[in-house]
Amino acid sequence: MKPLERDAAYLWDMLDAAKQAAELSDGIGLDGLLNDIRTRYAIERALEIIGEAARRVSHETTAAHPEIPWKGIIGFRNVLAHEYGAIDYHRLYTVLRDDLPELVVALENIIALIEDLR
Repeated sequence: MKPLERDAAYLWDMLDAAKQAAELSDGIGLDGLLNDIRTRYAIERALEIIGEAARRVSHETTAAHPEIPWKGIIGFRNVLAHEYGAIDYHRLYTVLRDDLPELVVALENIIALIEDLR
């Protein structure tokens, strides 16, 4: 698989997981998130997938798209995966509410650009 095709697959994984996290968190406030362990764990997993896929995107693609906070996404994934006792749920909720919608739009734009190159 060519590097651009690999990147497209990882970007699709990121987009799919971001949309799932958005759907899972739709209509849920911070208290609802804190009190619903199933939803919280599902959202955490979706965010982990976003970070893991982001980690695998090539340097060329990440450098070409600074509108995506690659390091922040990967760092947040590392906290979720390895320091789960230290998860700041206020931060996680802010990511869901403020950052995730922008990420979805940015990923859709990047994927469209890649598809235009094919």
